Amino acid sequence: MPDAGATTRFGKRTVRDLEVEEGSRVLARVDFNVPLEGGRVADDARIRAALPTIELLLDRRARLILCSHLARPKGRDPETSLRPVSKRLGELIDAPVHQAPEVIGPEVRRGAERLPPGSVLVLENTRWERGETENDPVLSQLLADLADAYVDDAFGAAHRAHASTVGVAELLRPAVAGLLLEREVSTLRGIVEAPERPLVVVLGGAKVTDKIALIDKFLDLADALLIGGAMAFSFFRAQGLATGDSLVEDEGVELARRALEKAESSDCRLLLPSDLVLGERFDAEAERRELDGVEVPDGWMGLDVGPRTAAAYGEEIARAGTVFWNGPMGAFELAPFADGTRAVAEAVAAAAGTTVVGGGDSGAALAQFELDGEVDHLSTGGGASLELLEGKPLPGVEVLDDA
Repeated sequence: MPDAGATTRFGKRTVRDLEVEEGSRVLARVDFNVPLEGGRVADDARIRAALPTIELLLDRRARLILCSHLARPKGRDPETSLRPVSKRLGELIDAPVHQAPEVIGPEVRRGAERLPPGSVLVLENTRWERGETENDPVLSQLLADLADAYVDDAFGAAHRAHASTVGVAELLRPAVAGLLLEREVSTLRGIVEAPERPLVVVLGGAKVTDKIALIDKFLDLADALLIGGAMAFSFFRAQGLATGDSLVEDEGVELARRALEKAESSDCRLLLPSDLVLGERFDAEAERRELDGVEVPDGWMGLDVGPRTAAAYGEEIARAGTVFWNGPMGAFELAPFADGTRAVAEAVAAAAGTTVVGGGDSGAALAQFELDGEVDHLSTGGGASLELLEGKPLPGVEVLDDA
């Protein structure tokens, strides 16, 4: 995404503006909510995404205290410790990385006070503290007491008003954005406010209810809206077409019907699949069948878009000035039903226009097909991306110091 107007779109002070004296303690909220397997980090993309901010602060000889959540524990849970994350971070940066035993408490306070300049202390999983998700003022104050300044670089958590994203920023000033947060917000706002035309939006996944606000928004803004994934079957049922045993979200059918009605008077072209790949069950070993059409017979379920749809969507993407993609075209995790998602991923990777991909399954698909380095921007935030594009304010951004 071009940088012109990015600063205006963001409107908040960033870590570049922060005056950091050697030995200053900086508390940075990062998004280290990464998958763990066998006690190791299985995918370090979110850790790597935070490195520019971390390295900038370490270069300025800050004493850097990092905090993050990981998964959704209901209190202290060793299975969700950030210790493996700290180990991986230590392998990625040229600085000492220490792991705190808790989120707050006397040992954490002593660790923060004794931390040498140019080194890192990682607090334990913020969700081990029940006050985190409640934006508890006591927890917020204890976090604020650890540092002289606050940096938020956790875009994936910016839509949550938690103690480590909002409460601490209300108490600890200066409170500024990290480089990742700035880039995410500026890039995604640019899609809505100043996209290169044509703007082509590709939406997939299972539920219309998760994306109806986005569908509604882009029917007003985009030039073409391409629908795939299981949510296409809510649209087909709204049209009175047979969906067989396909996954259909009942709540989504009426929402899809309204979207189809809106599309009739919109300048945005709403495209649905024209052919499908069926399976007799949701299983990589299931019998597979290509359907030249979209009416699914009983005993079969639609598990991918067909080759004609993939080609048509690829042509739309190739002509685009800006592409935004969020959600797979089918069950890409099952090899026989991955072709549609692969075709879209390859088209996005090859597109001449600006390419922005929402996180979650779309990012996983790009990684699976080894294309994650071939797009202009791969967002680290699923829910945060969608809410920002829908036009909702993000509490973790709103609370920061204005530029």
